[in-house]
Parts: sequence; C-alpha cells; structure tokens
Amino acid sequence: MADVSKSETPAKSRAVRSKRMDLKIKRNASLADLAEVPEGHNGQLIDGVLYITSRPSIHHAIAITYLIGALHPFVRDRAKGWVLLFEPALQFGSNFLIGDIAGWRRERLPTIPRDSKWIDIAPDFICEALSPSTAKIDRGRKREIYAKAKVGHVWFIDPLNRTLEVLALAKSVYNVVASAGDDDRAKFPPFDNVEIDLANLWEP
Repeated sequence: MADVSKSETPAKSRAVRSKRMDLKIKRNASLADLAEVPEGHNGQLIDGVLYITSRPSIHHAIAITYLIGALHPFVRDRAKGWVLLFEPALQFGSNFLIGDIAGWRRERLPTIPRDSKWIDIAPDFICEALSPSTAKIDRGRKREIYAKAKVGHVWFIDPLNRTLEVLALAKSVYNVVASAGDDDRAKFPPFDNVEIDLANLWEP
C-alpha cells in the first residue's frame, strides 16, 4: 500500500476551475499534488488528472448517512459480515479514488489497514452519490476503473432526482440489475437481507 504524503514533485501545470464552482481540475498532476489537497476537500487522481471537490451538499450527506445506518446489520457479523467505510481513500494502481461508501466482505478485509492513507484491496461494493459536478466522472472513468478491479456491485444514488441504480459486474461489464426511487422500499444486491426505505434518503 502506498503512502502518497512524500511522493514525487508537484506538477507545474496550472489548475483549471470547472464551470461548476465545486470542482477544480489540475492536469499533469502527481501524488504530491494529491497530498496537498486542502483540508475540507476531496482529491482524486485519475489518469494523471487531479479532481478537487468541495464537501458534499446536505442532501448528499443525508442520503449517505442514512444508507450507512440502513446497512449496519451487515457490519455486526464479525465473522461473515462486511466492513463498510465512509469515504475511504482507495488505490487502484496509479489511480487514487474516493468512494462515498465502500464495502468489503470480511474474509477479504479481516483487519482495516492502519499504516497507510490508502487501501489497495479493491472493495466488493461501492456507492457513489451523484452531484452535477461529479456525475460524469463517477459514471464514466471511475466506473471503468471499478470494473477492471472487479468491484462486484456499484450503486449510484442521485439525491436531486431521488433515484437509486444498482449495477452488478458480469464478465467485466456492469449491468443494471435494479433501479428505484422516491418512496420505494426494496432489497438491493449485494445486501439482499435488509429492506431499504428510499424515502429516508431524500429527507430535507
């Protein structure tokens, strides 16, 4: 596992601000640039491009917070359950990403690494809460990286449009296996034993 705090020299390229004020992009970036992302922001290094985003909106935070609580029964089983983490820093080769929620079956991550800022064991599950500034990245390049790393399930939550989309990996390609929204109640893979009330994700 790589510790990026003292790696490489910062890129000389000028940061380019997105048209959306909560996303800043820096091309030809390095691990040192990633280590210098200001506190209170998230930084992701994808194919040499650094994406810096501000903290999520309250709607984003409500959806993720409720979902973590709803999935908590899967964490209780210390032998065969799951490890679920909020915004863990994930390493996929030369790409360094942050998922809103990432989960590992406990047999694949029996102990949480404490000697590195990054986890290089690919999760079994990732949930991304979409925002106008990051949806294209989440649905595009990040999804490709997750597929290559064999992340079994990816969820896309859209707090603004009040929808949930569930993707499952089959032969290196994601297929939509479930979709729901508004006040639907259902069970979604890979967590088929707990019914989730989606209305709680959209509370103001």
